[in-house]
Amino acid sequence: MSTVLMIGTRKGLWIATSDDERRDWELTGPHHDMEEVYSCLIDPRGSRGRGGVPRLFAGASSPWIGPRVRWSDDLGATWQEGPDGGPRFDEGTGTSVERVWQLVAGTEDGVVWAGTEPGAVWRSDDDGRTFALEQALWDHPDRADWGAGYGGQAFHTILPHPTDPASVTVAISTGGVYQTADGGASWHARNRGIRADFLPEGQQYPEFGQCVHKVARHPSRPERLFLQNHGGVYRSDDHAATWVPIHDGLPVDFGFPVVVDPQDPDTVYVFPNSSGDSRYPPGGRARVWRSRDAGASWEALDNGLPDRFYVGVMRDAMVSDDHDPTGLYVGARNGAVWGSADAGASWRPLVANLPDVLVVRAAAY
Repeated sequence: MSTVLMIGTRKGLWIATSDDERRDWELTGPHHDMEEVYSCLIDPRGSRGRGGVPRLFAGASSPWIGPRVRWSDDLGATWQEGPDGGPRFDEGTGTSVERVWQLVAGTEDGVVWAGTEPGAVWRSDDDGRTFALEQALWDHPDRADWGAGYGGQAFHTILPHPTDPASVTVAISTGGVYQTADGGASWHARNRGIRADFLPEGQQYPEFGQCVHKVARHPSRPERLFLQNHGGVYRSDDHAATWVPIHDGLPVDFGFPVVVDPQDPDTVYVFPNSSGDSRYPPGGRARVWRSRDAGASWEALDNGLPDRFYVGVMRDAMVSDDHDPTGLYVGARNGAVWGSADAGASWRPLVANLPDVLVVRAAAY
């Protein structure tokens, strides 16, 4: 079995493949040279008709032609795009898509979801060729008060329910978690218990307005969600109706990514970053932290990770593959990527000296 790793950066996309036990990697790129690649998707649906090769999607943004959603059926040798190039607002709205922050495979054949800046969610029913705006979310009365995080206003999390196509959970910075249970006809804020510590005392638990950084879950337990906030790591056991903090035991409660182990719904990984202007891990030491009991306790995973590490790891720059044992990958803003083939017990550098890493995605095929 082979593994593919997509690495999106500020200056293009690199694709790494391994045909052994994730020891040796062959790297190609840059694809979409000098374009910002904020989102990637490895979509195995239909791969049987492509010799077992998954379709790769990239959300690239050019300063000249704007954002594009492109796909490849041959591991990046050639790329295609739809007639509109990706999500587009109708002419006359006075709004344009600046970046595609998220690409996610739906649970139905042919469905691909996209999250953009400005904050909007889009659905494709034709394998990413064309996209339609989730109009009810765009028209939501809360939208006028959604702010923009330091990196911009973007729907960076889209979680289709694994067994209920009418249910989708999304998250935006800054606005928080929203959810539909009726196929997008209506959307509701789902932030009860999440603290917005940047707001004045007494106003720190609003209905919406939290700066959620990422939400993740395991498909076997869709009612349980894990969330990394701008200050706080949380778990929900009731499909985002309520949230409880689980960051006791971590060195800091600020970070960007959160990843659930595909082999175990109780195992979750985070990469804490110091808050404020530093945005690098405490003490400048790269550490992935793992909980095997759904956040009740945490342990540092540092074997092979650097002790001098003064850069950040962004919300989509840590990911797992679907091997057993689980592979984990961390991409950093210094252009380096580390990999673990043993669920984080040991790490080694896979790539160095790339541009600023924004997103990594990995899968077996």
